Amino acid sequence: MQPQRRYQLEASQPQAFHQEKQIFSEPLTWRYPNPPAEEEPHFPPNFELRVPTPAESVSVLCGENTVRVEAKKDLMGIGKPVLASDVTLGGCAATGEDSEAQVLIFESELHGCGSRLQCHYQRSVSSYTPSCFRNVSFSGRTSSFRKHDVSSGALKPDWSSYIDSKESEDSLSLSLQLMSDDWQFPRPVNEFLLGDMMKFEASVKQLHHTPLRVNVESCVATVVPNPDATPRYGFLFNSGCLLDSKLTGSSSRFLPRTHDDKLQFEVEAFRFEHDEGGMLYITCSLRAVAATAPISATDKACSFSNGWREASGNHRACSCCDSDCGHVDGILGKTSTHLRQNALIGPIVVKESSQKNL
Repeated sequence: MQPQRRYQLEASQPQAFHQEKQIFSEPLTWRYPNPPAEEEPHFPPNFELRVPTPAESVSVLCGENTVRVEAKKDLMGIGKPVLASDVTLGGCAATGEDSEAQVLIFESELHGCGSRLQCHYQRSVSSYTPSCFRNVSFSGRTSSFRKHDVSSGALKPDWSSYIDSKESEDSLSLSLQLMSDDWQFPRPVNEFLLGDMMKFEASVKQLHHTPLRVNVESCVATVVPNPDATPRYGFLFNSGCLLDSKLTGSSSRFLPRTHDDKLQFEVEAFRFEHDEGGMLYITCSLRAVAATAPISATDKACSFSNGWREASGNHRACSCCDSDCGHVDGILGKTSTHLRQNALIGPIVVKESSQKNL
């Protein structure tokens, strides 16, 4: 019985297989795929992009000590007259009304009705900045069908920093463009009147990265596409301090930040003295940081209005705007040339206004 048992055990053992290590002739390489191609906007047939035109419903006559303003009741030029009680000159109501011509008449002393006198180059400009409504509330209710399960336990993926991969850095895309007055579309024409608000939007495309936040470190205006040329006007510098409003009393400012990957700011249109063409080129330095990085002295968006204000609400980060905020080269202590990018917009044409505006 013993030999037969031993034979059965030996017969049940599997045969050994010969294994070899497979060696590739060339090393395997992998790169991130190319960024997706941007689709051109598809407009309906016979579509015509209309550029807004002024309603030309207000005329102003400035005297030595008084000012007279005539405003059509169809103030917006849309065929719908406004109520006389809804239109004021500064804080003053209309002093008269031409019912036949549907015109409201305002007469005031030159420095009355809350106006403010400013001197711009060789002109004196009276202006009035209305206060905005506060604590406005809206109540309503909407309903929709639930399609997916939801949970308060949100999934938080463990992202790896994009600075660890050169391929991911190659697909980083920062941009700056002029926007329409309602911030909905890129502005089709780069022409402004002196004192108009030029609206800029900086953005970063996420692509394959961890979430990013875009900042504007500096901006300089010149009459040629060279940021080092003279004359030059640096209206934004010191790692995100918009100084134009403090230097000139303009309304230039950063808008409150609503998205990390976009930053909007507006600058009051200006011209260089003795420049007949009114040509401007704007060069800005853009920078992308991890969205989780804190707002700091070197990563901020500050503008001046009765004090420094930061677009994300962290106003303490602006405390260095009147001194030196420092400078960094990379994110989280690491250096990379792909985290910063210069953007040029121009030529921008700023024309003198043919009509004096109050």
